[in-house]
Amino acid sequence: MARTTNATLSSPYCILHRSSFSSKPSFLPLRIFPKTPSPPTFPRIYALSSNDIKVGSNIEVDGAPWRVLEFLHVKPGKGAAFVRTKMRNYVTGNTVEKTFRAGSTIEEANVFKEAKQFTYKDGVQFVFMDLSTFEEYRLNEADVGDKTKWLKEGMDCNLLFWNGKVIDFELPITVQLTVVDVDPGLKGDTAQGGTKPATLDTGAVVNVPLFVNIGAEILVDTRTGQYMSRA
Repeated sequence: MARTTNATLSSPYCILHRSSFSSKPSFLPLRIFPKTPSPPTFPRIYALSSNDIKVGSNIEVDGAPWRVLEFLHVKPGKGAAFVRTKMRNYVTGNTVEKTFRAGSTIEEANVFKEAKQFTYKDGVQFVFMDLSTFEEYRLNEADVGDKTKWLKEGMDCNLLFWNGKVIDFELPITVQLTVVDVDPGLKGDTAQGGTKPATLDTGAVVNVPLFVNIGAEILVDTRTGQYMSRA
């Protein structure tokens, strides 16, 4: 009677040793079971509740991306609660007020940011570049709006993308600019004194302390347009 040894599991074959009939091993193929198929993948659905809305939320309404500027949760004495919002359309720039029923599901706009450098202006277009790939992205003057008064060549900004296209961009919170025109300061002016208007190298006009003169490098908050300090 044949005597067997344990199968070598690391091989695709099972080896049987015959001690009395032959010195050569016999090979019997193991049954190989097919892999369990992977579950199908589906595109991610971005959704949130109206109760989760906050300032800065990106939502998609009627097939367009919107940014929430203001919101208010309202619980009336009678009737269902709701959320009143003020939103800006990323594509058109229009601002509207819209109300959502409390707890309703809202599609979140898949808006993401990428850092690009503003390189130059070509006619009415502002050209941004990816410094890794040297790919250019262009925004029209209407898209840039009044942000142009803080924009300088070589400045790093965040471009906002939605559905593969640029819909907006964000300036740095703080920018360093040069004073090109201002009334000269008077002797004895100090930081505790008054202010005066100064024109910067981008064309923006900001109020600066009386001691600031032409050629001074200053820091400005782009969110408020206010002078922060000397650079």
